[in-house]
Amino acid sequence: MPITEQQLLQILPNAGRQAGVFVPVLNTAMSKYGIVSPLRIAAFIAQVGHESGQLRWVREIWGPTVQQAGYEGRADLGNTVPGDGFKCRGRGLIQVTGRANYLECSLALFGDDRLIKKPELLEQPEYAAMSAAWFWSTRGLNTLADQGEFVKITRRINGGVNGLAERVAFYNAALKVLA
Repeated sequence: MPITEQQLLQILPNAGRQAGVFVPVLNTAMSKYGIVSPLRIAAFIAQVGHESGQLRWVREIWGPTVQQAGYEGRADLGNTVPGDGFKCRGRGLIQVTGRANYLECSLALFGDDRLIKKPELLEQPEYAAMSAAWFWSTRGLNTLADQGEFVKITRRINGGVNGLAERVAFYNAALKVLA
């Protein structure tokens, strides 16, 4: 079930022209990774909508904040090379973060390590959407969406429940639009 630009704008009203840019690549990515039912699409678009500021940001805004500065040297993110924290900051519509995730994503999307060499590829609409759908699929989020486990989905994406109210508002809007 592809989503239309009009539907996307009803869910993410501040997406503006970006909705037209992202609709085709979102549909391709969602189809490839089985995000095809109304429940899955609603949860995916809600999470992507929050993580990307309604499709406006495909690269983490860098302060660095205390949390971002903490990316440096984090073994759990695979940040073992000096500079990895900044280089492998959140990118794509779901903000893939850390050298290990970049490498895993790169191998899945390209079959090589090109995202380590050129991380800004995740800022291009096609790869921003595809990386988000890849992350979604590899973290078992289709199953959680089918079960209506929206808070669990948020925790797997965010590590907590930051922005939960906005995510839920997008989810409820998406459920209504896609019904």
